[in-house]
Amino acid sequence: MTINFMNTQYMSTNKLIIFGTLDLAELAHYYLSKDSNYEIVGFTVNKEYLDNEFFTPRGSKIKYPVFEFETLESNYPPSEYLLFAPMTGSKMNTIRKKIYEEGKRKGYSFISYVSPKATVCDNKIGENCFILEDNTLQPFTKIGNNVILWSGNHIGHQSVIEDNIFFTSHVVMSGHCHIKKGAFLGVNACIRDGVTIGENCIIGMG
Repeated sequence: MTINFMNTQYMSTNKLIIFGTLDLAELAHYYLSKDSNYEIVGFTVNKEYLDNEFFTPRGSKIKYPVFEFETLESNYPPSEYLLFAPMTGSKMNTIRKKIYEEGKRKGYSFISYVSPKATVCDNKIGENCFILEDNTLQPFTKIGNNVILWSGNHIGHQSVIEDNIFFTSHVVMSGHCHIKKGAFLGVNACIRDGVTIGENCIIGMG
């Protein structure tokens, strides 16, 4: 597997902060704790949602500190810490994009997680991607930044998936497709070969 982690491949740190304290943050903690060498040191949320100084993800016994995202770099500099922000949902594409861009402005590099149970073929994969089990990425497919591929999708050969996109589960996308920024694809959607999906489009279930 070849994953383009951009600047993260040159970072000496493996210390990681996860954005959020809801379901997706718990899932990210679960997968990363089992399938990666990252050291999760805490979680971060926007100030208005900071209602507890600590967070214990389900299945964990560790009481992690929760940091204010707006001033994160003051105490947790981007030279020493990495970020991961895996929010999902049709509206969450926009929110995830905003958090990703703000993190980049602060100077952070974002990791990507690709499940060892996914099938990948030397694909180029950007930052802040969350690719879960049983995804098949055929050869010569490119994945942009800030993309979530939930479990069980088929991503056809010679296709392009741009930034800020969410595939739910069991989407079948044939070869030579082009999915443009901000798109949302519902469960069991089927995209025939050569199709282009425009920016911010929502493709319904089935």
